[in-house]
Amino acid sequence: MNILVINAGSSSLKYQLLNPDTGDLLAKGLCERIGIDGKFTYKPQLEGKETLNAVDVAMPTHSEAIQAVLDALVDEKNGVIGSMKEIDAVGHRVVHGGEAFNKSVLITDEVLKAIEDCIPLAPLHNPANLTGIRACQKVMPGVPMVAVFDTAFHQTMPPKAYMYALPYAYYENDKVRRYGFHGTSHKYVAGRAAAMLGKAPEELKLISCHLGNGSSIAAVDCGKSVDTSMGFTPLAGLPMGTRAGDLDAGILQYLMNKYGMNIDEMLNVLNKKSGVEGLSCVSSDFRDLETAAAEGNEKAALAEQKFAYEVKKYVGAYAAAMGGVDAIIFTAGVGENDAGVRAMVCEGLEYMGVKLDAEANKQRGKELVLSAADSAVKVLLIPTNEELMIAKDTAAIVG
Repeated sequence: MNILVINAGSSSLKYQLLNPDTGDLLAKGLCERIGIDGKFTYKPQLEGKETLNAVDVAMPTHSEAIQAVLDALVDEKNGVIGSMKEIDAVGHRVVHGGEAFNKSVLITDEVLKAIEDCIPLAPLHNPANLTGIRACQKVMPGVPMVAVFDTAFHQTMPPKAYMYALPYAYYENDKVRRYGFHGTSHKYVAGRAAAMLGKAPEELKLISCHLGNGSSIAAVDCGKSVDTSMGFTPLAGLPMGTRAGDLDAGILQYLMNKYGMNIDEMLNVLNKKSGVEGLSCVSSDFRDLETAAAEGNEKAALAEQKFAYEVKKYVGAYAAAMGGVDAIIFTAGVGENDAGVRAMVCEGLEYMGVKLDAEANKQRGKELVLSAADSAVKVLLIPTNEELMIAKDTAAIVG
């Protein structure tokens, strides 16, 4: 079975063609500047096939972008499949499913309407996701399509975890609650952790740390998300590349009044000028922070320390919430590659039974047990693969 995975943005479209049964990646790429001057990248993963890097392709709409993808996949010289019939289904990443979706679903007119209803919760993302779905339906009529939601995995959270201490009417009338994101990544690494530990997901209490430019932590108890750090929006939780994370809302009023900012200007600061970039005055890239800190930049060192400290606090909180933890998972760009951050997070957690193997922690980018043999709590490095998770969910839906 071959699944085409689509992640559509407002002017871009990422794609992968995968076999969910074997995990084999056949091709991947990116359509950029859709509606402008169209740049197309195609990277077949089969030997002897030619890569196309940002070549000019007319893409006035997402439909032309999808057609360019399909043309490349079946190209006589550089294609990876013989015909369109070899694409069994399409899995679409959809950012927000609200409370309507707690799992991936086959796309119908009713599902499209429900995704539209969630646009106020994700005004920048859901419209683009819908555009990608409709473009695929136009170009690939009759091919089953599945929506895989970033928020769905967290729909198992209990009310005590997802409710805010606001007037209840804001939840009833406006759906203000914690939703969480990165659900596909947390679901994937939780499954891999169970396989690595040789146990069923139902036997494990896991803390999944998806650490990158966008970061979130999830408490996964018996295979289900019971809490997560991101909230009503992805702005909540950890400090990130440029996002502030959790802070006292009174700060907004104070700064807005002092500097004459409106709420949109304030949110721009919180989303795009804060996080480790704002604190360090150096960069949102943790590699730059590491270099600057090594050269004696105190603000860069502080940004690293602040980030790791907040991760550590969530680890402790989620261990308490679940009544223990069997394994801590590090994943995503920083989690997979930054040994220094991992060490700072684990330092001081010995009382919980966490004992990091310093030599193993030097590794990066591959599945590995990072904890010492006598560590009561396992520490795992697991590269995330959201596209494969989308493909597997899609295959499970279409059979």
